Amino acid sequence: MLELVAEPLTAEAFAPFGDVIDARTSDSFPINSGLTQRHHDLAKVETLGENAHTVVSIFVSQPIKTPLELPFLERHPQGSQAFMPLHEERFLVVVAPAGDTIDPGDVRAFVTDGRQGVNYRAGVWHAIQSVLEREGEFLVVDRGGDGDNCDEYPLKLRITLKDDE
Repeated sequence: MLELVAEPLTAEAFAPFGDVIDARTSDSFPINSGLTQRHHDLAKVETLGENAHTVVSIFVSQPIKTPLELPFLERHPQGSQAFMPLHEERFLVVVAPAGDTIDPGDVRAFVTDGRQGVNYRAGVWHAIQSVLEREGEFLVVDRGGDGDNCDEYPLKLRITLKDDE
C-alpha cells in the first residue's frame, strides 16, 4: 500500500497537475462601477472531443475520516475538472501525472486551507472528492459531451494528515 502524508497545497507544488484557484494570490481588477473585484482567468478549462461543452455543477460531499484509504485513482481524459469550496471547506487532493499508468513514486497528496480550489488538467489522475471536517459544497466546472470521460486505475493508498501521525 502506498502511504502518503498530505502537504500544504501551493501553486508551485501543484503546477504539474493543474491550477490552484485562490483569489488571495491572483491578479484582479475592479468592475461594476468599482463595487466588485474580478479575479479573472484563474484556471484553464479543457473540454476535448466530440460535442464537448463546459458543465457547471455543485457537489455536496460528506466528510471523510483520516487516514483515508483508497482502492483507486481516477482521471478524466477528455477534460479538466475544477473544484472550488463554497464555504471554506478543507479537502484532500491526491494526484498523479497524466499517463496510461501510475508510478507510485509520482503520487502526491495535498491538503487545502479551505479557501483554495483546484483545477485538475485533462488526464491527471486524482482521488475522489475528500472533504475533511464537515459536509462540503463545491462549485465544480468540468466537461460534458460524447464519449467515456472517466477511467479508474487500481492503486491502494493510505493518506494521512500531519496531525494523524
